[in-house]
Amino acid sequence: MTTDRSDAPHALSPGPAPRPGTDSRCSIARTMQVLGDKWTVLIVREAFRGHTRFSDFRRILGIPTDILTSRLCGLVDAGVLERRGYREPGARERFDYHLTSAGDALLPVLGALAQWGNVYRPSGHGPSRLYQHADTGEAASIAFVTAAGRVIAPEDIAIVPGPGENDPEIFAIRPVGGPH
Repeated sequence: MTTDRSDAPHALSPGPAPRPGTDSRCSIARTMQVLGDKWTVLIVREAFRGHTRFSDFRRILGIPTDILTSRLCGLVDAGVLERRGYREPGARERFDYHLTSAGDALLPVLGALAQWGNVYRPSGHGPSRLYQHADTGEAASIAFVTAAGRVIAPEDIAIVPGPGENDPEIFAIRPVGGPH
C-alpha cells in the first residue's frame, strides 16, 4: 500500500495548537490556572485579612459551600494555602487554612488589583483597604522597580520575550506606554 504524500502525517508536525490560556510556558496562563476566578482571589484576600476557617470564608464571602470546598482544595494543591487541623473542645477535628510562602508572595498581586480597581472601578466610597508602610504609615503603591531600586514609569516598561518563549511571532514591545 502506498500513501499519498498529502495524506501522510508530517514528521515535524507541531501537533494541535494549545487552547488559549493553557500554554504552560506562559507565567500568566499558569498563574490564572490557580487564581482564575473571583472566588479564589477573594479567598486569598480574606486569608491576608487573617481569616483561616472555612466558616469564616463562607460567612464573609457568601460563597456556596461546594465552590468554597473546591477553591480551598485548589489553593492547597497549588501550594498557596496549607491545611492545619484543630479541634474545639468536645468537637470533631476541623481544618483551617493558612498562607504559605507562595501565598504570601501574592500580596503585590492583590495590591495591584486593588490599585487598578481604586482608579478604574471606584466604588464612590473610597478605597476599602489602604496599603502603607507598617511603621511609618506612608502610602505604598505597586510599581516596576529595577534591581538597583529605581522605579520605572509604566510608559517606560518594555515587554520582551524571555528564554521560555516558544512563539517565533512574539516580538519585544518597547515601550508599552503611549496612546492605545
